Amino acid sequence: MAGPDLIKTLLYTVNNLLQQEKYKAALAVLKGFRNGAVYGAKIRAPHALVMTLLFRSGSLKDKLRAILKATYTHSRNLAYFVFTYKGLQALQEKCQGKSLQSHSFLAACVGGWLVFGNNNNINSQINMYLLSRILFALSRLAVEKGFIPQPKHDPFPLFATLVWGVVLWLFEYYPHTLQPSLQSSMNYLYHDSNVWHDITDFLVYNKPRIAP
Repeated sequence: MAGPDLIKTLLYTVNNLLQQEKYKAALAVLKGFRNGAVYGAKIRAPHALVMTLLFRSGSLKDKLRAILKATYTHSRNLAYFVFTYKGLQALQEKCQGKSLQSHSFLAACVGGWLVFGNNNNINSQINMYLLSRILFALSRLAVEKGFIPQPKHDPFPLFATLVWGVVLWLFEYYPHTLQPSLQSSMNYLYHDSNVWHDITDFLVYNKPRIAP
């Protein structure tokens, strides 16, 4: 019975520690690391699975290895970033005795440089994903703060017009400037649809099946 009693004692000790206010900042950093790892895996795994199976050539083993590598990289980087961001935030607040808006910005800048500054496919996708979101957010904030007037008409149709016009122009004439994953998606949609040989690769498959 020593085993169950030891486990109960250990759990009681840990739960008691988690309730201590003096450790809250440090524990929040650790839980942030955990949440970053879990969220990164949840986001990347299905995306990597679909993109790899659709567009990547090679053996099943190679595809599984690519999926696991992408998932691990995304999960690790997000965990590292959250750990760095929350840790630096807590440190600045402790040093200055209060929380300031600049703390968030500076902590995220350092974390972004250390974790997401390496130019690879995963970081590139994450950074560009965030860029599109912050451009929207800054536009809304500029209107909210009165820096630009409230539009009389919904600007979204114009935005959509320019986005699709520019991206297809780049794809058709300067495809090398686009991300490889975006190139693959657009090749599938716009160029592969120009080629077929019979009903099998017109409706059933995208490309003709190669006989073994």
